[in-house]
Amino acid sequence: MDWLTNKVTAPDQAYYQHAVNRQAILTKPAGSLGVLEEVAMRLAAMQKTQQPEVERVWVSVFAADHGIAAESVSAFPQVVTAEMVRNFANKGAAVNVLSCFVNAQFEVIDVGLIEPVQEKSVIVDRAGNGTANFAKQAAMTESQMQAALQTGRSAVERALKQQTQLFIAGEMGIANTTSASAIAAALSGLTVEQLTGAGTGLDAKAIQHKAKVIIEAIRLHQPFLNSPLDILQYLGGFEIAALVGAYIYAAQKQIPVLIDGFISSVAALLAVKINPAIKAWFFYAHYSQEKGHVRVLEQLQARVLLDLNMRLGEGSGAVAAVPLLQMACKLHNEMATFQQAEIST
Repeated sequence: MDWLTNKVTAPDQAYYQHAVNRQAILTKPAGSLGVLEEVAMRLAAMQKTQQPEVERVWVSVFAADHGIAAESVSAFPQVVTAEMVRNFANKGAAVNVLSCFVNAQFEVIDVGLIEPVQEKSVIVDRAGNGTANFAKQAAMTESQMQAALQTGRSAVERALKQQTQLFIAGEMGIANTTSASAIAAALSGLTVEQLTGAGTGLDAKAIQHKAKVIIEAIRLHQPFLNSPLDILQYLGGFEIAALVGAYIYAAQKQIPVLIDGFISSVAALLAVKINPAIKAWFFYAHYSQEKGHVRVLEQLQARVLLDLNMRLGEGSGAVAAVPLLQMACKLHNEMATFQQAEIST
């Protein structure tokens, strides 16, 4: 796993300054396009170009089952994970519709369903038959964690072959908000109660039960939670590990990454703890309605693009934000300058 801490090249500050200079002469008051200006300038630095663009978008959705589902922490039965993978394969999910709308290349990867689904379009790159119940034992072995991290790296390698300009990772796994809340608590020092939300639709009593399960699991494993990778191994999910691997490798390969909601942001936080330099390659799509998301974003010192009351996962919120990045590039590249428009400065 040495590759996880390989050097990350920072975005090119010379191109960033070129972009700053161009923004200053476009026909608008300085700073009047707000975050759209910053997005364009950052993309110019990432892509080392004076004409940034986000036309080749890649979406990988990682799916896996969680042993912690046995503790009744989800409003949906575990079988829904595989059923949703079939839905992704048949292009019926929200993220499929949104990916089609932005002309993104889409793939779904079985990182560790309990049983593989029989769909030809599903990429099979499994770390195991679902994680173990982390209320009783470590969620995964070290070798399983390594395999899941590599699954994320492999997705980025496929994206690289298509010369992607933006990488998005989504996730699917019943009970994965329980895993994500546990990871976030162990990483941040925030309380489990601050981070534990409704997930797929739990009521207040069920949320209390979910938090209790997490607290007891962290207490059980506390002596072993000595590093971000330990936390991932003992409390994580295969799809969360794949997200971590993908985020780190995308940054190492200088691909801009657009982070989705709560689970994706927890994976981003974990990835940043492993390799802090990757943070310069991240954009954050939206505020999830999942309770702990705002806390995780604070840990990342992140500014998001949208607030749409979404909490679906799948990468859907990130794909929904793609048109904003595209518009930011169009504005930067195609607006007239004061000189071209013969407008007084």
